[in-house]
Amino acid sequence: MCIVIAGATGFIGRALSAALCGDYEVIALSRDVRRAQQVLPPAVTTVQWDARTHEGWAEHANGAAAVVDLVGENIGAGRWTRARKQRIMQSRADAAQAILMAVRQARTKPDVVILGSAVGYYGPGGDETLDEDCPAGKGFLPEVCRAVEGCADALEAMGVRVVRLRTGLVLGPGGGALQKMALPFRFHVGGRIGSGRQWMSWVSLRDEVATIRYLIENKTLRGAYNVTAPQPARAADFFHALGRAMGRRSWALMPAFVARALFGQMADEVLLAGQRVAARRLAEAGFTFQDHDLQTTLDDIYLRGTNP
Repeated sequence: MCIVIAGATGFIGRALSAALCGDYEVIALSRDVRRAQQVLPPAVTTVQWDARTHEGWAEHANGAAAVVDLVGENIGAGRWTRARKQRIMQSRADAAQAILMAVRQARTKPDVVILGSAVGYYGPGGDETLDEDCPAGKGFLPEVCRAVEGCADALEAMGVRVVRLRTGLVLGPGGGALQKMALPFRFHVGGRIGSGRQWMSWVSLRDEVATIRYLIENKTLRGAYNVTAPQPARAADFFHALGRAMGRRSWALMPAFVARALFGQMADEVLLAGQRVAARRLAEAGFTFQDHDLQTTLDDIYLRGTNP
């Protein structure tokens, strides 16, 4: 059985490909096949894809164990200019539609399609606990998440099991948002942004990968699933724990008005707006997170190098 991963060279995609290629034939869709072959295990088959159409790879969706969509331009790569917002939105919408067309063309439908969304679906939540029954919020990030999840109904109408994967902040070595968060600490100027009271819902990279595998292999599971560790953290506590893991003090402060001046809308939706998210449906499905404690998780990454 094969698993098709769109976005396999990204932070999560690389770890997922490595975890699955020993038990499945993994097909990695990539715009840059040469780079994919450099960063992915030799057992992974790389296939050229323009990230917009189903041409050239749709045959691999036929009878696949899973098609996993992890495509999307990095939302934290820079200030949200009009052009960047368009690229963020279009990259995800195009990929989702291409996967829809590939599945529609498949004679034997894949067992499951996993759509990589995010907890940004809910918008800013303050101190409210957000679970999968909460509605979509307002703002740019909820719009982006709805664009990813928008093809779910059409896929389900074809009889395909669909999982909408709403992931929190993924913590692991070698990439992701943590790499940028750690940079100020390397220069001894790390600290909180804004009040520090905003919630940060996080998950370790190994738990993210284990969740995706669990959702692939447990064939009764469908619908929306939040992927966040059981113990979210206030931003001040998060950055204190990060500094401690790196052997640095968390002392600096970026006031909210400075964050807004530097990052515009992204500051209000990502840096200053908290989300206290609960992975209720995963708990009900029997999934157990390996990493609960933030400090231990960050220590594993920076001190022990064990995650993963």
